Parts: sequence; structure tokens; C-alpha cells
Amino acid sequence: MTTSETELMLSGYGLTTAEMYYRMPDFQNVLNTYVWQEYDLAPDYPKLFEFIEFWQDKLDGPLHSVRFAHRKMIAPGEWRNVTGEFFLN
Repeated sequence: MTTSETELMLSGYGLTTAEMYYRMPDFQNVLNTYVWQEYDLAPDYPKLFEFIEFWQDKLDGPLHSVRFAHRKMIAPGEWRNVTGEFFLN
């Protein structure tokens, strides 16, 4: 069962963006970049570290460095249920 982005954000997840610098497998002096985005939980970042482990185990281009940022889009206290609307002419 997939969880919607809104449900993830209400559960405390935030958008994590990682910029990964890696060396080309055939040309070790050349650095390339890859940008990864996923909803993740701070401060442990389980999905980010799972992806980094996948990269190191399965891909040929060795990582040089990783920069990342995390931002909570909404917090549970910011969500309000609207029970009605008023229309003015």
C-alpha cells in the first residue's frame, strides 16, 4: 500500500534533496553529479542512507561526496480541518 505525500508530511517526513558527486568508472579524474529527492525522516535519514548503501554496493561510480538538505513542508500542528465555507457576494 502506498502512502500519499500529504500523509507522509503529516507523519513528520520532510523533503530531502541530496546532491551526489561521483567519479566516472572509466575516467577517475572526472566528477559527475546526481540529484536525488525523497521524503525522509530527520535526523536519522533512513531512506537517504539506504540509497547511499545501494549506490556503494551496486553501482560502479565511487562516491566522492554527498551534500543534502532537508525541509519539512508542513508540520502536524499546521494542518487544520476546514468544516465549512462562507461565500460573500
